[in-house]
Amino acid sequence: MSEPDSGDSAKQRESSAKPWIISGCAVVAVAGAYFGGAAWISSQIPANTTVSGIAIGSLSQDEARATLQEQLAPRAEEPIDVTVNAKDYQLDPAAAGLGLDVDATVKQLTGYELNPGKLWQRLTGSYQAEPVTTVDEAKLTGELEQLAKKADAEVAEGTIEFEGAKAKVVSPVSGVQLDVEDSAHTVQDEWKLDGEEIPLSAEVTEPAVSAEQLQAFHDETVAKLLSAPVTLSNGEKQVELSPASIASAAKYSVNDEQQPQLVLDDQALYKAATKNSELSSTAKDAKIVFSGGKPKIIESTPGMALETKDLGAKVLAAGTGDSRTAEVRMETKEADFTTEDAKKLGIKEEIVEFSTPYPASDTVRTKNLKAGAKRLTGVVVKPGETFSLLEALGPITVANGYYSSGVVENGFSTEAVGGGLSQISTQMYNVGFLAGYDDITHKPHSRWFERYPAGREATLWEGQVDMKWKNNTPYGVMIEAWVSPDAVHTRLWSTKYWKVSESSSGKHSFTNPETKYNDAEKCVSESGGKKGFSISITRNRTSIDGSKTLPPDVTSWTYAPWHKVVCGKKP
Repeated sequence: MSEPDSGDSAKQRESSAKPWIISGCAVVAVAGAYFGGAAWISSQIPANTTVSGIAIGSLSQDEARATLQEQLAPRAEEPIDVTVNAKDYQLDPAAAGLGLDVDATVKQLTGYELNPGKLWQRLTGSYQAEPVTTVDEAKLTGELEQLAKKADAEVAEGTIEFEGAKAKVVSPVSGVQLDVEDSAHTVQDEWKLDGEEIPLSAEVTEPAVSAEQLQAFHDETVAKLLSAPVTLSNGEKQVELSPASIASAAKYSVNDEQQPQLVLDDQALYKAATKNSELSSTAKDAKIVFSGGKPKIIESTPGMALETKDLGAKVLAAGTGDSRTAEVRMETKEADFTTEDAKKLGIKEEIVEFSTPYPASDTVRTKNLKAGAKRLTGVVVKPGETFSLLEALGPITVANGYYSSGVVENGFSTEAVGGGLSQISTQMYNVGFLAGYDDITHKPHSRWFERYPAGREATLWEGQVDMKWKNNTPYGVMIEAWVSPDAVHTRLWSTKYWKVSESSSGKHSFTNPETKYNDAEKCVSESGGKKGFSISITRNRTSIDGSKTLPPDVTSWTYAPWHKVVCGKKP
C-alpha cells in the first residue's frame, strides 16, 4: 500500500479552499453594500415625511433643518389657540416658555436602522412626524395662571329683568376653575404647531337653572303673562292691569326645588289696580292742612278696598291661563295714611322761619315768587325723605303759571321763564340749613346779591341746578311759604330736633370788577362796580337732648365781581 504524495495533497487543499474564499469575499462585499446603503438611507429623511403638514421627505438633514426653520419655526411664534369650557383664548408661546427644537426634530427622523422592513418603509412609506418642542415649566405655569384670571368665573344664576312691559333674559354663568397643573401637561403634550385648538382642563360648576330652562320659562310663562292685560273683577266692578303694571310687580327667582319661578308683588299690583279706578279704595287718608295759621289733622276714615292678600298669585294664574281674568274680593280697610300716622309725624310747632327782601317794583318777578310759594305751602317731607325744590315747583313753564323775568346766566343778566325763583331756592336752602337738615345739593349764585346772606344762598335752573336737603330727623316737616309786600317768607313746622349754630370766615380774597362785552340777543347792560370775594360758612349741629353731635359742616364759595357789561362785541 502506497502513501499519498504530500505535494498533491497541498494542491488539493488549496484548490478546494478557493470557492470558499470567493464566497466569503462576495458576502463581505454584499454586507458592506447593505450596511453602507442602510447608513445612507438612515442619514436621509424618510420618504413622504411631513412635520405639522410640512413635507421634508427624502431631504438631507441640512435640507430638512433649513426647510423646518423657514416654514415651521414661524409657527412656533404664533398664538396658541386654547379653549376653557368651550370658550376661546390664546397663549403667547414666548411668554409661556414654549419653543421649537429643529435639530431634535430632524434627529429623531435619522437614527441608524438595519431592519430591512423598516428600511424599505423609509424608502417608500408615508410618515407624519411630530415636532420636538421645548418648555420652560415655570413660565408655562405663570402664563396659565394669568389665563385663569380671565377664564375663571363664579357660578351665577340667570335671571329675567323687567323694563316697561318687556322682559329680558340674562343668561346664567357656569362656574369655571382652570386646572393649571393638568393644563400645563396638556399644552406640552398637545402643542403640535398645526393650529389645532387645545382643550384645557377645568372644573365646571353648572347653575341650578340652565340657559335652556330659563329661556323656556321665559317663552312659556313670562311672555304669556305680559302678552295682554289681565282683568280684575269682583263681579260688579272691574279694572284692567296693563302688561307694564304687571311687569313692574314681577320678580324672578329660583325656588327651593331649584326651578325657575315668578312672584308678583301684592302691594305693587294693589297700587296699580286702585289708582283712579273702579276698584279704588273708599277709605279716606288723613290730611295735614293749615287752619287758623297752624297745621291741623283731618282724620282718616276706613272704607271698602281691594283685598291685597294673594293678589299677585291670582294675577299670575290668570295671566298664564286662558281667561286672563282674576276674581277678586273687596274688604273693609283702614286708609293708607291714618290719623295715627299723621300724629306720629310730630308736625305741631314752628321750628324755623326765614325771610329775605325782594324788589316789589318788579311785578313779573313777584308773580313768580307767589306762584312758587303757593306750590310749596302744604308740602310734607317725611323722616328720611329728600326734598327737591325742582320737583316741588316744576315744571317751570308758562303753562304751569310762571312768567319770563330777569335771571343771571353765565355771569350776565338776561331773561328766562321763572326768573326770581332763585329767591325761593335761597329761602328753602336757609330753612333747611337752620333746621339742621343734611345739605344734598345746592349752588350759590355766581355773584352776590345783598338781599341774601353771603355764602348761605342758592340758585335754581330747571334741568341743571336743583336745591335738595334731606330730613334727617324722626319727625315729618311741613312747609309754609308766602310773599308779603316787602319780603319772601318761609316757615317749617315739625318737632324741633337739632340745635344749630354757625360761624363765618367773613369776606376775603377780594377781586376787582372789569369791563365785559356781551353780544347775546337779550343782553342787559350793567354799570357794575361791586367787588368779588370768597367766604366760608361752618355749621354745627347737636340734638336738642344732647345725645348726638354731627361733624362740622363747612361750605365755601367764591363770588365773581359785578363787572361793567357793555352790550355788543368787543371793539
